Amino acid sequence: MEAVAPIRRPLLHEEIVERLRDLIFAGELAPDERVPEKTLCERFGISRTPLREALKVLASEGMITLLPNRGARVARLTTEDAEELFPVMSALEALSGELACVHATDTDIAEVKALHYQMALHHTRGEREEYFMVNQAVHRKIMDIAGNPTLAGVYDGLAGRIRRARYLANASRTRWDQAMKEHEDILAALEKRDGAVLAELLRGHLMNKLAAVKRAIEAADMVK
Repeated sequence: MEAVAPIRRPLLHEEIVERLRDLIFAGELAPDERVPEKTLCERFGISRTPLREALKVLASEGMITLLPNRGARVARLTTEDAEELFPVMSALEALSGELACVHATDTDIAEVKALHYQMALHHTRGEREEYFMVNQAVHRKIMDIAGNPTLAGVYDGLAGRIRRARYLANASRTRWDQAMKEHEDILAALEKRDGAVLAELLRGHLMNKLAAVKRAIEAADMVK
């Protein structure tokens, strides 16, 4: 048989990171709540070492606050956090749009279109979590098409920190519908390979998310 590269198995703590993110997004681990390490270890069937490695990753993303000798707690997203992150991410995504229009092949655009239609189906069905996952894939695909590893590296370094905020952005149906319409315009600009228009659409899309996130945070603070 022809030799092939071995399949890379994800590190244990990487899988735990994803599971913890899911618990935080779902609200099962709420803001300001202490992370129940013993309970989670029993639930995942792991020791505390990989759990704590995962918590360090989430702390670097701003999702977890490590407490010296007292474990960790879920960080509360603030409007200041959102106002700091979204303008930077909007600039990165705008640049990715410009570059993607230069480098995109017909196959690249077909793949983005396929993801878009999958996302639209989840939107129609009201499947928020599924929509969110495909939505992230659309943005990441445009970044990949841009073909700039330095840009992608900076983007990836911030993506985890902003992911929870992006999830909050579509908390209202009105904003969710608006976001879907914005994605239709984004796809159209990419198909036309109009980099200037796509850049402005992506920048506006992110800044509209910022406004929605701030409203969601303020609403949550009012009911505390």
